[in-house]
Amino acid sequence: MNEKMKALGNSPSKIREIFEYSRGRKSEIGEENVFDFSLGNPSIPAPDSVNNSIKSLIDNGDSVALHGYTSAQGDFSVRKALADSIKDRFSVDASPDDIYMTCGAAASLTITLKAICQPDDEVIVLSPFFPEYRVFIENAGAKINIVNTLPPDFTVDFSAFQNAISEKTVAVLINFPNNPTGAVLSAEDAQNFGDVLRKKSAEYSHPIYLISDEPYRELCYEGKAPFMPKYYENTIVDYSFSKSLSLPGERIGYIFVPSFVKDARDIYAAVCGAGRSMGYVCAPSLMQHALKNCFYDTADISSYNQNRVLFFNALSKMGYTVTKPGGAFYLFVKSPSGDSNEFCERAKRYEILMVPSDSFGIKGYARIAYCVKKETIEKSLPAFKALMEEYKK
Repeated sequence: MNEKMKALGNSPSKIREIFEYSRGRKSEIGEENVFDFSLGNPSIPAPDSVNNSIKSLIDNGDSVALHGYTSAQGDFSVRKALADSIKDRFSVDASPDDIYMTCGAAASLTITLKAICQPDDEVIVLSPFFPEYRVFIENAGAKINIVNTLPPDFTVDFSAFQNAISEKTVAVLINFPNNPTGAVLSAEDAQNFGDVLRKKSAEYSHPIYLISDEPYRELCYEGKAPFMPKYYENTIVDYSFSKSLSLPGERIGYIFVPSFVKDARDIYAAVCGAGRSMGYVCAPSLMQHALKNCFYDTADISSYNQNRVLFFNALSKMGYTVTKPGGAFYLFVKSPSGDSNEFCERAKRYEILMVPSDSFGIKGYARIAYCVKKETIEKSLPAFKALMEEYKK
């Protein structure tokens, strides 16, 4: 057997590990008594347009076609509707032949990295980052190169970023709004990314691709996230509808390879080949067709914003050091002891479940997912206060 895969299977992600612990505690003491902030699982319903679309397709559609195979890269009419929405929303040229439908952002990233990476290539990521990035990059045969951002707001350190780029750098993988910090990239920083990558691509005489992982694109509370292909021509967009439409379990997303990307047709062919090699062809047909008329819609994220303000203000008042998020649905909280694992283990005594930051590539913090019911946050506040009082003794 593949020993590397066995080891990976025997060491599940810390996020999933805590989520499974939560399920056990809820069965023991009652769901209402566990304050589970571990998993970024949307707590608001999908918009009516999605549910109505699914109902209409089932009631009125051709069931054979509806549940049958689409083209490997996705149904043409779906890709056309998606391309049209990209052109309309972002004023960026897009066609159906630039789109590859996927089983969510994880599949998008895995396919994209497999398509552009060769052995010993390097992919730069900014810390803190989603832990599975390391798995995806190494699975593609490449090496991860981590560049730290600048706390407390976790802005990009462009000097360190530029110095980290080498001849072996084939891609840079970014995620804004960010998981786990909630940081949102400014237009100025988006332009800086483009400037640095153009300079370094010219220096090393090969394109350095920017992979923009955007499952939280619509979850911004103070302005909008910049659409990276407008700032850097060699950008590949990997997207998921899991957060914007509250559909995490449906596993539907896409890869967008703009026509102005260097060697775009070859890159797209490699995407198709990577999808084929890993069996990531024909994303769920029902969800493809269901979303065809929903590409302009989002779930009502106003409750996330209410949770954000409530939680940030309450924890800050108690004495916690909290990064104020501009997007996504996470708070990044500094451990009062400086040890993220100690902090999260001590919090368990109060039935508070958070994710320690070590697996995100940085020590000393915890991630809190506030995509929960407002009542859960309100009920948890006395426990957070008692936890902080313990540190003050």
